[in-house]
Amino acid sequence: MTNTTAISKPKLGISACLMGAEVRFNGGHKQSLLCTQTLSEYFDFVPACPEVAIGMSIPREAIRLVGDADAPQAIGSVHSDLNVTQPLAEYGAHMAAQMNDVCGYIFMQKSPSCGLERVKVYQDNGLPAPVGRGIYAQAFCASQPDLPVEEDGRLNDPVLRENFITRVLTYADWQALVSTGLTRRGLMGFHARYKYQLMANSPAQYRALGRMLGSMAKADPNEIGPRYFSQLMSALKRCATRGTHTNVLQHLNGYFKKTMSQHDRQEMQRLIAQYQRGVVPLIVPLTLLKHHLRQHPDPYLTQQVYLQPHPENLSLRNAI
Repeated sequence: MTNTTAISKPKLGISACLMGAEVRFNGGHKQSLLCTQTLSEYFDFVPACPEVAIGMSIPREAIRLVGDADAPQAIGSVHSDLNVTQPLAEYGAHMAAQMNDVCGYIFMQKSPSCGLERVKVYQDNGLPAPVGRGIYAQAFCASQPDLPVEEDGRLNDPVLRENFITRVLTYADWQALVSTGLTRRGLMGFHARYKYQLMANSPAQYRALGRMLGSMAKADPNEIGPRYFSQLMSALKRCATRGTHTNVLQHLNGYFKKTMSQHDRQEMQRLIAQYQRGVVPLIVPLTLLKHHLRQHPDPYLTQQVYLQPHPENLSLRNAI
């Protein structure tokens, strides 16, 4: 299970306005209470405002994306000769290199510099199409393609929030493994701990990654490790569903078929079925499974990240 009592907290990059810094074009902020009041207990934030960093003033003329949605320009909304596309892109690449120890990044939504999705890109006819990505965010993510990233607004969705935090802590777990030196044994052990988490997110990728490691033979772990991790992070980006969670719960329940009484088995099946129908949240059957695990310890199950992929006090599985 994930250890959340490490000496230092995992680091998250974040748009500075989400931390309450008054750096927006109008001199305001977009403070996120989720970040400043809840997540800050478990993560250290590294704030950045690319527009201020490249020398734009506070307050300042707002910029907007213009032109080709795949390669837009960041242009002044009043003075069209103001073009900050290149400085924003260069700063994004620079910060991606500087923030090589972060485990994730939370971007300001809809921002022409920081937005990840559905940023308005204005066409020649003056009408916007919500199809773009902010210039800074695009450059940053291109330089760190495996890094978990999310927008602040999307974190209001319980499923997306739980998925993002799981990916962030997986990234931190991987960083810790790499810092000790990759070995074949270490890679196999890491994969074993993530068995049921991967089954919940992507059963097919769990099997594919197992085959990848199983065919390592004498391959250099430092060569196969990065490929494994890229595929792992891609798999975990797929949100688990009630169906895949139910499948994992049934697998976990199978470990106790010889130790549970008939009454306990019926109760467990009832709660799993209620979860599958949406009557109770995931935390309900999981809590009972962990109770049985405490009564009948199993070394393989105890190490499974799926049972506690993030701090319990965040209550992330209470709403999914």
